[in-house]
Amino acid sequence: MKSVTLLRSIFTASLLIPLAATAGQATRESFGHTADGQNVDIVTLTNSHGMRARVMSYGASLQSLLVPDRSGKLVDVVLGYDTLQGYLDRRQYLGATVGRYANRIAHGKFTLDGKTYSLTLNDGTNSLHGGTKGFDMQVWKVLDVKSGPTPSVTMEYVSPDGDQGYPGTLTVKATYMLSDDNQLKIAYVATTDKPTIVNLSNHTYWNLGGEGSGSVMDQTLMIPGNDITPVSDAASIPTGEIASVAGTPYDFRVAKPIGRDIRDGRSQQLLFGKGYDMNWVLSRKEIEPRVVARVEDPHSGRVMTVWSSKPGLQFYSGNFLDGTTVGKDHHIYRQGDAFVLEPQLFPDTPNHADFGSARLAPGDIYKNVIVYRFGIDQAAK
Repeated sequence: MKSVTLLRSIFTASLLIPLAATAGQATRESFGHTADGQNVDIVTLTNSHGMRARVMSYGASLQSLLVPDRSGKLVDVVLGYDTLQGYLDRRQYLGATVGRYANRIAHGKFTLDGKTYSLTLNDGTNSLHGGTKGFDMQVWKVLDVKSGPTPSVTMEYVSPDGDQGYPGTLTVKATYMLSDDNQLKIAYVATTDKPTIVNLSNHTYWNLGGEGSGSVMDQTLMIPGNDITPVSDAASIPTGEIASVAGTPYDFRVAKPIGRDIRDGRSQQLLFGKGYDMNWVLSRKEIEPRVVARVEDPHSGRVMTVWSSKPGLQFYSGNFLDGTTVGKDHHIYRQGDAFVLEPQLFPDTPNHADFGSARLAPGDIYKNVIVYRFGIDQAAK
């Protein structure tokens, strides 16, 4: 029964509403300057249905994404700011590319090829999303902007040897593509000149009802993962255990509202994270791209399926949005007003042999291709 429900959920997302056709376009303009005078560009990608993505070179970040509802109305489903200054004033990873290592590394230390490396600490005693100045805080170089059937932008950042404590010069490219069938694809590619560790992902805060529309707790989520990697305390470092989701609030194998079990005080993991903030085990190694999550907003009918080949998926339910963030159009973002889905390696993988490997060697190519497919469920109410 669960497999039938899962298949029905996946294929429902392919139902799209046609809109007035226009040519796929990519345009580039300045979005402002950093405190040290660096220019930040923003590239607007528009497909033939009018769907529009805006990507800025600060953090190679998704600044906005307009998606149609069941009546064809376009609404921005990405939390963020109207101007660059909001992103500069407060580090929240809104829409950002995170790395070199997405998620946490315990005590900011790992050993590679017999040598121990110490990273910058920015999450208590741990290193989070690359350290004190990760990829989300860098101005990326815009390499290419293309109009056409699939408008796209490619950006590059070269992280020098020793950056935030990581070994090797890492060259990273991030390409955003908006296809004619309402798919937004983000392709991360990285190479290095000496052995290092890499785990890149995207940290967009999503609300399929529209940013600023309120809580996402009644939006339904499916994650086809049988297990999670539990954490030991509020620092969110994995214990190394692989634990089943069966009989727990973490069981999203059959779609359910995000908020249905979020207040279950019997779950110590929910207490640690003040809500969902956990890595789901989707596989024990990288496999062919497949659905790693499906979200549906019952009010607008918008459906988003997320595809990736990575073995893990971090799901975060916006627990630390505390009402002090004033985003686009003066909207106040509060707890539970968005969710984050990050396809990735497992957190703290370099310190857990059973989690696999995050090692990248010279001559090898790191890839993480994330696809967000948008559609409409006409039956949703």
